[in-house]
Amino acid sequence: MTPRNFDLIAFDWDGTLFDSTAIIARCIQAAVRDVGGKEPTFEEASYVIGMGLMQALAHAAPDVPEALYPKLGDRYRHHYFAIQHEISLFDGVLPLLAELKARGHLLVVATGKSRRGLDEALSSADLAGVFDASRTADQTAGKPDPLMLNELMAEFDVPPERTLMVGDTTHDLQMALNAGCPSLAVSYGAHDHAVFGALQPLFVAHSVPQMRDWLLAHG
Repeated sequence: MTPRNFDLIAFDWDGTLFDSTAIIARCIQAAVRDVGGKEPTFEEASYVIGMGLMQALAHAAPDVPEALYPKLGDRYRHHYFAIQHEISLFDGVLPLLAELKARGHLLVVATGKSRRGLDEALSSADLAGVFDASRTADQTAGKPDPLMLNELMAEFDVPPERTLMVGDTTHDLQMALNAGCPSLAVSYGAHDHAVFGALQPLFVAHSVPQMRDWLLAHG
């Protein structure tokens, strides 16, 4: 087996593997408008991507009263499920995942998506059998709480130093720090990579090919 530094590689979903940042941000903006809140800017809506849904919506719409949160969540899901077919994997992700599987890595998903949303995405033929496990924000604690990473490490009995978190947001990188895990950041997702340095990622990849090259060299 090819020598490697990490037994377990945990991937964020939206913005890291899937080109979904713009669609999610637009759906957040539309949901807030629907309930009469002040529409967040695109940057504000993008910032909350990766959090659990209601945590994200509450952060993006601080003027919306808590009593309207159920409606806010319903409106987000309405807009998202209407256009989720437009979301696709970034070019090069599938071959990369296949290469990592062939090298013997355990591949898991640690995401702020809902269980329903992730299961629908995983049901595609291209992703069948690719991931060994997953955790979503509605079945455990949302990011940056380390619980979902801790649960995944415990499931496979892999220690933090042999686990790598790959993500596009400060929420992902902070979760890795909180779990005691190293991280790999990607700059093509929801957050500006200029703020990544304080969260100590091992590397910042500016494209999927750069992510692939780093993972195959150091993973």
